[in-house]
Amino acid sequence: MNKTQIVATIGPACSDVQTIAAMLNAGMSIARLNFSWGTHDDHRSFIADIRLAASQAGVVIPIIQDLSGPRVQAGADHTMDTNIPVITEKDLTDIKAVADLHIEYVALSFVKDAADIAQLRTHLAAAGSHAKVIAKIERPEAIENIDSIISACDGIMIARGDLGEAIPFATLPFVKKDILKRCIAAGTPAVVATEMLTSMIASDRPSRADVSDIAHAVLDGASATMLSNETAVGAHPVEAIGVMRTVVDEAIQHTNQAVVMF
Repeated sequence: MNKTQIVATIGPACSDVQTIAAMLNAGMSIARLNFSWGTHDDHRSFIADIRLAASQAGVVIPIIQDLSGPRVQAGADHTMDTNIPVITEKDLTDIKAVADLHIEYVALSFVKDAADIAQLRTHLAAAGSHAKVIAKIERPEAIENIDSIISACDGIMIARGDLGEAIPFATLPFVKKDILKRCIAAGTPAVVATEMLTSMIASDRPSRADVSDIAHAVLDGASATMLSNETAVGAHPVEAIGVMRTVVDEAIQHTNQAVVMF
């Protein structure tokens, strides 16, 4: 297993076994399902296809169920509703909808403290799920409580899109570096996510800026780098994974920091 792994989001652009199989062959290590979109039937179908493709390839591909959290969607944009709990009624319904399929990871959006992680574990146990918990870092409170969150969860996701809206954008790279350093010290895996290869949503070639961004995430100690729209709705999901795998593998040769995801 490659040390630094690639998380790819499954969506309409890659919703068939053949494409998922090609994504595995290109270097996908972990599949992510974004529960802010799609129906339960959609996601159950994705899970079946992921596991069929993995079985045919003779590999194990863990799945991340990424919960919506207190997110208010308005077209392509969204905001966080601070008046509702971190774990929403929708999240609870979504957990129960696929608990019988034994998802390996559940990612909790807009975590603010370790208590949110404990609460999610209680809900997972009640649903019969043994999933590990990934804490998504997307708000200032999470940065303030980062050490206790790292201790409480099984993995961290640095969700740079929402986090970059919540803190001064110029500080985002340094917050990312600090979180990764803390995760390495704690032995906790960390995913760097959001807009890592946006140049390939429409193009079959990466921008040099995106290549540098991926490489620096690996050099900073990321356990995994993540593709979102690039694979879920982009025109070149397989090619995007191939490019990310090539850049990640090159960067791996220049570092030995990362904590393996699984």
